[in-house]
Amino acid sequence: MAETRVLYNGDCPVCSAEIGHYRRYSDRNKLPIRFDDLNAPELADWGLDADTAAQRLYVARGGQLHSGIPAFLILWSEMPRYQWLARIVGLPIIRQFAEICYDRALAPLIYKRHLRRKARTSN
Repeated sequence: MAETRVLYNGDCPVCSAEIGHYRRYSDRNKLPIRFDDLNAPELADWGLDADTAAQRLYVARGGQLHSGIPAFLILWSEMPRYQWLARIVGLPIIRQFAEICYDRALAPLIYKRHLRRKARTSN
């Protein structure tokens, strides 16, 4: 099985909590999933700049880069405990709704918080 790679923002409390949970689950179950923090040197391997990477979740598998809900679907499908979630969220109407919520509300909100945190720490 090919390795699945996840790029996330380790400085984001929401991202760190969620991805930390997936990482612990993956480690316990010896799943072929690698987690890269966008604030680490591995970001260069992704071909994304830090600002773009901070705007949403990215997953690489099979030489293809996925972001947003498609990335979550791949991640969840790789973890037996979450395969049911991938199947449900992947259903046509639910997927469209999830993509709208993620793309228009959740990801922008998390990104705006990221920018505020960066502005506070740079002052």
